[in-house]
Amino acid sequence: MATPLTCSWSGVFPAATTQFDAALDLDLPATRAVQAALIQDGVHGLVVLGTVGENNSLSPEEKRAVLRAAVETAGGKVPIITGVSELTTANAVAYARDAERIGVDGLMLLPAMVYVPTAAELEHHFRTVAQSTSLPIMLYNNPPAYRVNIDLGTLQRLAEQPNIVALKESAPDSRRFTDIFNALGDRFVLFAGLDDVAFEGFCLGARGWVSGLTNAFPKESLLLYEALKRGDLEKARNIYRWFMPLLHLDAEHDLVQTIKLAEQIMGRGSERVRPPRLPLTAERRGAVTALVNKAAAARPAA
Repeated sequence: MATPLTCSWSGVFPAATTQFDAALDLDLPATRAVQAALIQDGVHGLVVLGTVGENNSLSPEEKRAVLRAAVETAGGKVPIITGVSELTTANAVAYARDAERIGVDGLMLLPAMVYVPTAAELEHHFRTVAQSTSLPIMLYNNPPAYRVNIDLGTLQRLAEQPNIVALKESAPDSRRFTDIFNALGDRFVLFAGLDDVAFEGFCLGARGWVSGLTNAFPKESLLLYEALKRGDLEKARNIYRWFMPLLHLDAEHDLVQTIKLAEQIMGRGSERVRPPRLPLTAERRGAVTALVNKAAAARPAA
């Protein structure tokens, strides 16, 4: 059974896409190919069935199938973290238990979908799911997307739960990293959760990065991480400046479509998404295509 020690909780963890065929049925071979390519490129772990993985567009059976495929594809080479994104706490508990049985290495736990909770309700949701599993858990804080912020008091109380070990911080204000350290020290491993604050997050003490655009540009994402890790700020700044027009896409409402289009342009996957999402069209498609092509033509050297 997995324990917090089975996952490194550091490095670049792409939020992997889920692939669909022309009929928009789940395409497991293509999904596994995307996962395998990222692992081959050297990422430090995979987050599957997060926002970019279109968690809430899949049936319960499809979610479990994607998890089994990811565990088999990774073969223990890198940790597999799954998003837990459900409408109710009971469904989140059931999913967490199934994920543990399937063999994933950790959970990325979101607030319950649709309903906007009070701080007490949010804490209850997180604590109830955590107590239902022995898997290590990364909480996911994304106030713009989920309309609720995990405040410092809630984090301090949840620090009592031993298998809550990490926090994916996607608030756009990078001051949160310092506020969390000041309040809790190193109790939680921090991950940058927005692509366009990754540099700031690492400089302020984050150990990991859950990234969307790594799906299209994994080698450059790893170059950025490695430069920051060894303290080469000049090289890291140059990579970040090159990358930033694309990284901004991760903070937009259509991030799934833009990331999957970038992935397709770079020959790494398909842009197909399930409704209510639709593939990009017209000016937006042209603008994103131009950004990707411009970046691909001027990729930083290793």
